[in-house]
Amino acid sequence: MEQLQPITPEEALQRLQDKAESFGFDRLGVLDVSQPHPALEQAGEHLTQWLEDGFHGDMDYMGAHGEKRWRPAMLVPGTTRVIALRMHYFYQSGQDVLEDPTKAYISRYALGRDYHKTFRNRLGQFNKWIEEKLKPLLINQMPDDPEFQSRAFVDSAPVMEKATAEAAGLGWIGKNTLVIDRKRGSYFFLGEIYTNLPFATTDYSQELKDTPARDNPTKNHCGRCSRCIEVCPTDAIVAPNKLDARKCISYLTIENKGPIPMAFRKAIGNRIFGCDDCQIFCPWNRFAKISIEDDFKPRHGLDQLTLINGLQWTPKEFDQKTQGSPIRRTGYYGWLRNVAIGAGNHPYDPLIIKAILDQKNALNEMLEKIEQDCHNGKTTMSQDIEKIHMVIEHLDWALAQHSS
Repeated sequence: MEQLQPITPEEALQRLQDKAESFGFDRLGVLDVSQPHPALEQAGEHLTQWLEDGFHGDMDYMGAHGEKRWRPAMLVPGTTRVIALRMHYFYQSGQDVLEDPTKAYISRYALGRDYHKTFRNRLGQFNKWIEEKLKPLLINQMPDDPEFQSRAFVDSAPVMEKATAEAAGLGWIGKNTLVIDRKRGSYFFLGEIYTNLPFATTDYSQELKDTPARDNPTKNHCGRCSRCIEVCPTDAIVAPNKLDARKCISYLTIENKGPIPMAFRKAIGNRIFGCDDCQIFCPWNRFAKISIEDDFKPRHGLDQLTLINGLQWTPKEFDQKTQGSPIRRTGYYGWLRNVAIGAGNHPYDPLIIKAILDQKNALNEMLEKIEQDCHNGKTTMSQDIEKIHMVIEHLDWALAQHSS
């Protein structure tokens, strides 16, 4: 049997970084979290204050799990390292769509396949490679914990993703609260692997404080620029690095399940799923490179969808055109609610009026049928009744914009 030649933590890190690109990751870093990490502790304090300020809106889950969010070993006992990874998704800026009030603007990350599926799958494959190829070479340097199982996360667990990414050298957290890289901009997804393998670290927050700015990817290069704050349609960035989610269009059109507040409807414009203004107008995104990942390319013509067409979708069309897409999160009625706002901000056109009225009539017919079925005990879709009434109110608002 061939004798395995042990490698050093530094060699293991190099192999890790060399292999990452073949799995679709464009940057990788490692943090030592065997003890509470100062950068994550600070992020925990920031989160606590953010929650106390009420900036999370209805996202109560952000307040759950407490210290587990910034102390990885409490979430996954035995964790000593966090591998932070980045996957680029930029395909097109979309500024032309944003500036055309007849088009439906969908956040760039949502035009293709749901990133949770793609990123999670790649993380799983990468983690398997680590377990099979690197773990045997580090076995003599590991803590004796045969029960430990490494875990991968993609925006689906209480993890301080941005703080971890910044400390691990993947970029700096900009005034728009996003991680930014001078050579790549900010159009990327973040993921993590919690492990107990003793990799060397890339901890810029601790070991490289004196690194020249040109060589330190976490050095904040926002400078005096406040473009993201100035262009935010709803003034959601209330201070540098501080976002009031209750005002954020991404929150209002995705996380928010109720009516969109009147105060923000005009400002939303044609943004029907998310918002990228603080990225589109960030100077560093001039350097964003096109992703070669096919999964992130636009599907079903979503990058050129008109508001008229989006308002005409039936439940069946919604299911077909959002299969495997993050847009599914809104549900059909959430989709119509959002498109109704865009329709109200659409330039006057008899065709948009017709689309609004046709959808309203279709919903009224659907409402009548559901109410009859509920009365006859054939269905329990009472929640749909409330949602339909909500959409109709938004359609009425849209009509009112064209009659005023």
